Amino acid sequence: MIMTTHHLSAGLTTRVKRGFTLIEILIVIALIAMLAGSAIVGLNSLFSGGQENVAQTFVDTTGKTALMSYRIAVGRYPTTEQGLAALRTAPEGATGWKGPYLERDPIDPWQKPYQYRQPGVHNKDSYDLWSFGPDGVESDDDIGNWDK
Repeated sequence: MIMTTHHLSAGLTTRVKRGFTLIEILIVIALIAMLAGSAIVGLNSLFSGGQENVAQTFVDTTGKTALMSYRIAVGRYPTTEQGLAALRTAPEGATGWKGPYLERDPIDPWQKPYQYRQPGVHNKDSYDLWSFGPDGVESDDDIGNWDK
């Protein structure tokens, strides 16, 4: 704050305090609000990318490991009809089953079940494991165990 001294004609001096005007304060508040809005938009895109990474990690590691363990024990992958439930509960006629291979039913970051198909459409010699992604339906944004 700047203090200035003014002399009055009667020989008296007064001090005038200078501060921020209401307009200056409103401009600063508006700038802070714009910066905060930009940060929130940036965080939202960061988190949505994180969900896709989580889904891809499940497909590439957790799901792959569980399915491979099942195959080693039983001698084949679960059928499409048995699905991923075969990793939690022994399917009828599955000799050698040593599971459970997963602790709980696999749910993707968008709260939808992962999809499984054997033999796969993309991986004809094994299986397809995928998430429908953010839109929740089969489309180009699916996250699977195949090359895009």
